[in-house]
Amino acid sequence: MTQPINPWRRKTIVTAAASAAGLSLASVSTLTRAQAKSVLRIGYQKYGTLTLLKARGDLEKRLAPQGIEIRWTEFPAGPVLLEGLNVGSIDFGTVGEAPPIFAQAAGADLVYVANQPPAPKAEAILVPKGSPLKTVADLKGKKVVLNKGSNVHFLLVKALEKAGLPYSAIQVVYLAPADARAAFEKGAVDAWVIWDPFFAAAEKQLGARILADGTGLVANHQFYLASRGYAGKNPQVVQAIVDELGKLDAWATQNPGEVAKFLAPQIGLDVQITELAAKRFAYGIKPISPVVVAEQQKIADAFFELKLIPKAIKVSDALPSTKLAAVR
Repeated sequence: MTQPINPWRRKTIVTAAASAAGLSLASVSTLTRAQAKSVLRIGYQKYGTLTLLKARGDLEKRLAPQGIEIRWTEFPAGPVLLEGLNVGSIDFGTVGEAPPIFAQAAGADLVYVANQPPAPKAEAILVPKGSPLKTVADLKGKKVVLNKGSNVHFLLVKALEKAGLPYSAIQVVYLAPADARAAFEKGAVDAWVIWDPFFAAAEKQLGARILADGTGLVANHQFYLASRGYAGKNPQVVQAIVDELGKLDAWATQNPGEVAKFLAPQIGLDVQITELAAKRFAYGIKPISPVVVAEQQKIADAFFELKLIPKAIKVSDALPSTKLAAVR
């Protein structure tokens, strides 16, 4: 019968093995901890609360004692961020109102986690400063550029509806923000539907004029979403993100000048442009409510009616099975 190895002899064997491999016991311990560390992959955009959270490092401080490493990936817009969520390259991210609807219609297994309050002034339909266009009705037959499936997509739908124009009355050009700005600058399009901080930059740098913003047309919520698999396995981590965002919102509300100073270097814009965008943002993260779900369902129904999504969806299917605690 094999005799058990006593603790002193077991330590000697481990020491000898480590020495044979050219490693110290400290190295073995470090390697073990590294292998045990888990990773939270967050997708963010050029602007918003996640960008601010990344700059401040609060979430890293919160999760480091649990051995959780955070990897941040920047995306140019919400639709591609949710593609990343769908294919498993990120676990958590933030987008506007329309991207989750397009993603859900495409079969993405995502869940709504929380949302910011409405910020209707943070997106707009812009025209060049010398444009003869004065109203949304003047867009008839004109080229309008936007990022397909982004939060401004619904703004365009509602603005045209209010002006008495069908969606088919305009020539829609789909481009990502950087390419859309280039087309707008050189006069290849007549109008640009865009969100902050690109919106603020166009106002300040190009003298772009607002044809209409979201006031009275759309809510323009910012949503936080997670892959269903990650949220189901790591509810405590998702709750920690929401908690830290809640603290961040409270700080940002009281320190608007500091917000701009933190964000400006992160997004590559000067402080004046960043301050303009920050003033139009709405702070105060909240769990997803039935009212917000109903608002999202109206957007989904409108997109299906316009054949912008391939099938009708139920937004409630993308709610988590368990609710997060109220933001503190």
